[in-house]
Amino acid sequence: MSDAPAPAPLLRRLTAEAFGTYLLVFAVLGSAIFFAPDGGALPVALAIGIAVLAGAYAVGHLSGGHFNPAVTLAAAASGRMPWGGLLPYWLAQAIGGVLAALTLGLVGVLSGVSIDFGAVSNGFDAHSPLGLSLGAVFVAEVVATMLFALIILGVTAEGSTTAGFAPLAIGLALTMFHLVMIPVSNASLNPVRSLAPALLGGPDALVQLWVFFVAPLLGGIIAGVVYRPMFGAPRR
Repeated sequence: MSDAPAPAPLLRRLTAEAFGTYLLVFAVLGSAIFFAPDGGALPVALAIGIAVLAGAYAVGHLSGGHFNPAVTLAAAASGRMPWGGLLPYWLAQAIGGVLAALTLGLVGVLSGVSIDFGAVSNGFDAHSPLGLSLGAVFVAEVVATMLFALIILGVTAEGSTTAGFAPLAIGLALTMFHLVMIPVSNASLNPVRSLAPALLGGPDALVQLWVFFVAPLLGGIIAGVVYRPMFGAPRR
């Protein structure tokens, strides 16, 4: 996520956000559907980390490389982007994520395979891999998203000596958080990652979806609000 205002026209920025979010959701759902039943959490965590890394290097210079409504909210709350950009970014991200899920659904239809999107949706209680409660999942999602957003804000800060390596740090951080959070909730940290499979995952996934909107967005806005006072980043 770039600290400088993106010079690209709005349509190009939104296209970049849709592309990057498509890449992220395609990677995380595809690896979870086709690989995770045998390979466990590691392939899924690596897939989403690599996807974010690749997407940020490919189009991050255009849009800032958010690919996540919670990250966009953190950027707005920290003063990195105007609040007016929030809804257009969110819409572009949602379109990209939903299209990725539909693509995987089409792959299943064309191959005659029934894809269980409910199994790769986020959830709590019986739908948590560890059977964790609503409260436990909510707190974990808020904290993980907050920490992830703080890392993004830090490695992309103006004057950072590691700015060129920011996508690498962000991708590795997301891999780390997924290794922690997949057993907890199938790892959201991103409302669009949760929305995309829930739309195809049946009523149970849709009923629990609100948690994976509210918790990541809360984590993102907390990160945006506390970043400057915590780390002393001057407001430009």
